[in-house]
Amino acid sequence: MRFTEDVREKLPFAQYAPVMYISALTGQRVNRVTELVKYVADQQSMRVQTSVLNELLRDALSVNPPPAHKGKPLKIFFITQAAIEPPKFVVFVNDPELMHFSYLRFLENKLRETFGFEGAPLRLIVRGRNEKEDD
Repeated sequence: MRFTEDVREKLPFAQYAPVMYISALTGQRVNRVTELVKYVADQQSMRVQTSVLNELLRDALSVNPPPAHKGKPLKIFFITQAAIEPPKFVVFVNDPELMHFSYLRFLENKLRETFGFEGAPLRLIVRGRNEKEDD
């Protein structure tokens, strides 16, 4: 739909958000707004077990291994969900400097593809194996 494309183009930072068209004049679909808000709230407060996340990570790594940077390979050890509302995931790696934004986007897309999280902004934090949480 051209209108949806326009919305996505004007709000590139909210690609994950659902778009709903309503009419203030006729009231069309107005009653569905609260349904959608509840659905998004449920998606945003979803918690995924670490074991399930790491299974997804293993699958993602086998399909698309992370690229090496300056000859040094990125090793991803595990991923865990640190918070909800919004969902925050911590990815533990050998060297955070080696994680390219495009690979983080790949992991985010895998999370959305597998678990939904529709309408929820996802935060992916990259940490070295021994770093402490400070966010």
